Amino acid sequence: MNIAVFGIGNILLSDDGVGVHAVNKLISEYTFPGNVELIDGGTKGLDLLPLFENRDRVLIVDAANFNKEPGTIDAVEGDRIPSFLSQKLSVHQIGLPDMLFAARLMEIMPPEICLIGIQPLSMETSAEMSELISGKMGDLTGRVLEKLKEWGVKAVPVKAPIS
Repeated sequence: MNIAVFGIGNILLSDDGVGVHAVNKLISEYTFPGNVELIDGGTKGLDLLPLFENRDRVLIVDAANFNKEPGTIDAVEGDRIPSFLSQKLSVHQIGLPDMLFAARLMEIMPPEICLIGIQPLSMETSAEMSELISGKMGDLTGRVLEKLKEWGVKAVPVKAPIS
């Protein structure tokens, strides 16, 4: 199984960067088998498409509007993840739905795809996440690790250095 975990979002827009922060936390705290690649996708949008190719499974971590209370963590799989073109004012606004639409169009969509998201509290300009979302990082990365385990991936915690 060739698996990719993408952290998506803009780290300069407070909670929007939660996916990037979560993936970087996983990279620093765990080691993963060679068939699993963790990717800081940031705001790369369509530039991530080549990284979808030849994947059996893709897990995306992002701030997501579930129309629920801020801090709510949820998962959406397969065709339930929105994949449509929406009207944009600029090419810099290309988001996840556009990327998934393009992947389907190019026939490079992996057979299995899952979005694990958290309802943001703030999308204001700030390099810091809100206290609420920052406090949920352990829960969010835990959900990602659970999904990876479900997919047969064993993450090994990095041992803390001896002081």
